[in-house]
Amino acid sequence: MGTLNVNRNVTDVFYRYKMPRINAKVEGKGNGIKTVIVNMAEVAKALGRPATYPTKYFGCELGAQTQYDTKNERFIVNGSHDAAKLQDLLDGFIRKYVLCPECDNPETELLVSAKKGTISQGCKACGFHGPLEVNHKVNTYILKNPPNMDPAAQGASLTEGKRSKRSKKAVENGSAGDTSTSSAGTSGDVDAANSSGTVAVGEDDDNTWTADVSEEAVRARMQDLTDGAKCMTISDDTEKSERDRLDIFYEFVKKHRDNGELDNVQVHKDLVAEADRLDILQKAPLVLAELLFSANITAEVRKNRNLLLRFTHNNLKAQRYLMGGLEQIISLHADTLMNKVAGIFKLFYDCDILEEKTILEWASKVSKKYVSKEVSTQIHEKAQPFIKWLQEAEEEESSDEDDSDVEIEYNDRAKGELRKEVTPAVKQTKKDDDDDGEEIDIDEI
Repeated sequence: MGTLNVNRNVTDVFYRYKMPRINAKVEGKGNGIKTVIVNMAEVAKALGRPATYPTKYFGCELGAQTQYDTKNERFIVNGSHDAAKLQDLLDGFIRKYVLCPECDNPETELLVSAKKGTISQGCKACGFHGPLEVNHKVNTYILKNPPNMDPAAQGASLTEGKRSKRSKKAVENGSAGDTSTSSAGTSGDVDAANSSGTVAVGEDDDNTWTADVSEEAVRARMQDLTDGAKCMTISDDTEKSERDRLDIFYEFVKKHRDNGELDNVQVHKDLVAEADRLDILQKAPLVLAELLFSANITAEVRKNRNLLLRFTHNNLKAQRYLMGGLEQIISLHADTLMNKVAGIFKLFYDCDILEEKTILEWASKVSKKYVSKEVSTQIHEKAQPFIKWLQEAEEEESSDEDDSDVEIEYNDRAKGELRKEVTPAVKQTKKDDDDDGEEIDIDEI
């Protein structure tokens, strides 16, 4: 089955935090169909979390009920779900509940206070400690079912080695008599700490592993993080309200605009990627209109055409939001732009930023969504010459299409029939012309 990096955004093959690939098996039929995650216990152990946490997370994300049989290590999610889908969902759980928000390492533990109703997170790698800034339905479950402090029951991280087994053995032999010894056994057999800040942990028969926890050593370990982990940013931006996400995008665009970078193709791609990450791709043109346009909009449209096309091309909803942004700009600079509305819309149409269908739909209804109804009505009235031109062009095009639908089939039979029908007509024409006293040579026609 193979293993995966716990943080799958890190592509380093030598990344030491590994986890088994999820193995899912679908059982049952009809309403009783369910998915058994065969190796959830092993996956949870690699993450240092109880197996019930990611299973519950799957249930919340999929809207399905979950069942746990910890004794037999059966963790079930109702419904039929393939392993690849569950693996992708697990990435979300890891990002929210396993990775450290400071160093991106998965050497964290959850500290739950049921009395205060709080969940905090501590990192053994960098020393970070702070509240869990994640708002998810699983939080309620974690508060009601805090992690078991016994690593053997909870599932220890890969770096803990044989500590859980030795701790259990020490308890059985009664060697954890005093408080200090018991505490050391539970936290990982910390045997000694010398003046240099070195702590001996995980002592086996042949080897003694040491971890230098001095400030210089911690700083050095942070410096040695892989490039993938350094570049990986964990944030809760996607959990924020749409208004907040639009504000984040506003600041992102404004920064590039102020630096004069909006004519850079790579920056264009970055803006689209950021809007997509924040899940505001369709509403992004509202922000762009506010930041890109002023009273000199006719010159600014041509300058920013390529950037606008990345958001509006074949996206009618994005075009509608852009028109809402244009209404706001026209209202803001009414003295200069109100009499130029028809020309402005035609410019956007000629640049292929706005499509005919979008403009005609907008013209069919006066809305007060972006500006007052009075201003919106005035903008619609000023746009009427352009709207009328669009409608007439559409009617002419429709008429041309109707004419082009007529098909004529030519064959020998048709030629003969045409000759029969045309000949009498020519004779009749000759007769009529003779009545007028004029002679016409048919060969000259």
